[in-house]
Amino acid sequence: MASPSVSRPGCAVSSATGRSLDRVEVLMSLRIALVGQAAFGRDVLLRLQEKGHEIVAVYTPPDVGRPDPLAQEAAARGLRCLRHRVFRRRGEAIPEIVSEYRALDPELNVLAFVTAILPPQIVDFPPKGSLCFHPSLLPRFRGGNALAWQIMLGETQAGVSVFRPDAGVDTGPIVVQRGGVPIRGTDTAASLYFERLYPLGVEAMVEAVELVATGRAHFVAQEDSRSSFQGLVGDPEARIDWARSAVEVDRQIRGCDPQPGAWATLTEERVRLFDGRLERGRSGAPAGTVLEIAGGRLAIAARGGRLSIGKLRRGDGPKQPASESGLRAGSLLS
Repeated sequence: MASPSVSRPGCAVSSATGRSLDRVEVLMSLRIALVGQAAFGRDVLLRLQEKGHEIVAVYTPPDVGRPDPLAQEAAARGLRCLRHRVFRRRGEAIPEIVSEYRALDPELNVLAFVTAILPPQIVDFPPKGSLCFHPSLLPRFRGGNALAWQIMLGETQAGVSVFRPDAGVDTGPIVVQRGGVPIRGTDTAASLYFERLYPLGVEAMVEAVELVATGRAHFVAQEDSRSSFQGLVGDPEARIDWARSAVEVDRQIRGCDPQPGAWATLTEERVRLFDGRLERGRSGAPAGTVLEIAGGRLAIAARGGRLSIGKLRRGDGPKQPASESGLRAGSLLS
């Protein structure tokens, strides 16, 4: 696949910056509908406004529990914030939402952490289309749990993509792609995202908007022959099989951290394991056996190694330090 467009150090998109320029390009201020949520959506909003773009509306789901950071920021800035959990009903676009959206007359949609399915009446409406973020190097790891699967399947490099959505799932042409992010042997889905892919993704989204605004966007079709798709990670995928190697179980624990939590059973009780680390050494005990509690962590036997667990959750209880969970040396997780 040809390389999607990327920015080069020293190039600017506006002559109003006062900086020395390799070339001068006209930046068009775009009318943008921002669809997203959480801190990622908030930070994309802040950067787009810094660049001088007009945010005609922010779409974010209704709050469940804590207030959404994107919705809070939109309200603080006096922006129109529309709260919809779904945009379709029985597979069809909800007419009132489409009418409400089209009245905004956006030139571009920016989809920054979108979990709802948007109908084509919204995705394809703006004259400059839509841009969508994905936390993998497409066409690999399409699907809704790309972070988890990259760790679970033993990838060593990660990255982010910004693409134009089409009728498929994460199949549209790519405009910006940034890679070279190492996946460490201690990474969880949370650490990989928040420490590296989140900030990289914000920059990639802003870069993609600037390419569209300056007329330099070059969209490159994905190579389906190189693609992979993984479904959502739920309890069936998070179930630990102690017949697998210690390396594989360690990846599963880290990939399912923080959600949904890789799990095993203690008699009839479900136990979810978090903050996992792979340790060398063999015990001779059956895989799944708690070997010891040391330094506030549980050591668990596994095939070809040991697992060190810092936190766990028993049943429907809260996540707690593993050393305070009531498990003891000799407890057997199956």
